[in-house]
Amino acid sequence: MFTFDNSYARLSESYYQAVTPATVSQPRLIIYNQSLGQTLGAETTPPDNDALARIFSGQQLLPGSQPIAQAYAGHQFGHFVPQLGDGRALLLGEVIGTDKRRYDIQLKGAGQTPFSRNGDGRSAIGPVIREYLLSEAMHALGIPTTRALAAVTSGDLVFREEALPGAILTRAASSHIRVGTFEYFSSRKDWSSLKQLTDYCINRHYPELADSHSPYLGFLEAVGKRQISLVTQWMGIGFIHGVMNTDNTSICGETIDFGPCAFMDHFAFNRVFSSIDRQGRYAYDQQGQMAFWNLSSLANCLTPIIDDDSKKATQQIKDVMERLPDFFNQQSSLVMGKKLGLAEATPDDLPLVSLWLRYLQDENLDFSRSFRALSSLLEAKATTTALPQTAGFTQFYTAWQQRLTKQSENTATSLSLMKRSNPCYIPRNHLVEKAIALATHGDYSLFYRLNTLWSSPF
Repeated sequence: MFTFDNSYARLSESYYQAVTPATVSQPRLIIYNQSLGQTLGAETTPPDNDALARIFSGQQLLPGSQPIAQAYAGHQFGHFVPQLGDGRALLLGEVIGTDKRRYDIQLKGAGQTPFSRNGDGRSAIGPVIREYLLSEAMHALGIPTTRALAAVTSGDLVFREEALPGAILTRAASSHIRVGTFEYFSSRKDWSSLKQLTDYCINRHYPELADSHSPYLGFLEAVGKRQISLVTQWMGIGFIHGVMNTDNTSICGETIDFGPCAFMDHFAFNRVFSSIDRQGRYAYDQQGQMAFWNLSSLANCLTPIIDDDSKKATQQIKDVMERLPDFFNQQSSLVMGKKLGLAEATPDDLPLVSLWLRYLQDENLDFSRSFRALSSLLEAKATTTALPQTAGFTQFYTAWQQRLTKQSENTATSLSLMKRSNPCYIPRNHLVEKAIALATHGDYSLFYRLNTLWSSPF
């Protein structure tokens, strides 16, 4: 079904542990993402559902597959844990897609690994349904993300607060290497493995850096820019990741691990979506700052290999890190500017964005619907709006209209840009929860409907 070429498994075993997927009693296919499968190189006509269920539950290993659990560490809510690793995931292998890109194929919920830390390594159906819906919606919104390839039920119960149906998700990613992977070797002062890991990542994800004067410094900046670009895109759709730990920060700039996360409804700068985030560390308006924090952790890991002289390395890293806030402001203005119909927004437009967001917060307005309502004011025959006509709105609207007149694009172009940048449909948390509740009882009808709806968000 796939042709594997497992470059990560060719590294030494200090990077991973070999794992055999757990046996499950009665795997059944919930869904197979055939279009993604074809991108990954699968045949146009897939095997039957029973065969797919065996493959995507780990009961039938395909030729060339080498299941491994990857080692990594991580800062979780600011506290360093020297060994985490894939506790309920395993990498089946890597494939070269029809787009010539390399992808990981990973099972989540396929049983214990050496990194499970007394956990059972399995997943209940809820997290599988959630990640499938949210990751595919994120992809449809045009934001870099891991993808969902398949979901199956295991036929077994898993025990959390209650007994729940077990399930397994298969996801694809450019890779599953995280900032925490670098922290794993840095904390052990294993500089040889750290250097090999960095060389591997440059070769796989940033080959343009291979012949540069300072490839490791360039790697830090390239990872930083991808991560910042990703976070500004999250904020542009009101997405709150919820657990931006270093072990959930992909070095290839993709959204990874959809745990306690959500697309915001009523806007608030300090909105969180994790019950344990009582201090608001990963609130909506803190995500940019957390991206810098995570990148600083990566920088600390890379310091010994950037330059033998630690003072020189520290200064070079400082120069890179000091450039990144300007890049964040530039990317923020581009993302939010498009949502306001500004074709070439600059950081000078960020005060206008702040006016709008403060208005949304003051009036407790829905983030996505308000942007759509604002675009309706550019319609030729629009005379009314669902937006409350407060002093805050008048202040924003006056400034917005003045800014629109300063660009060369006409009203029709601005309207088109807003409609392409502001989705009609986003994953609403209450609908995701309803789909999970139904799926827990074997009813996937809403899951299928939502997956179809959110695949065309604009």
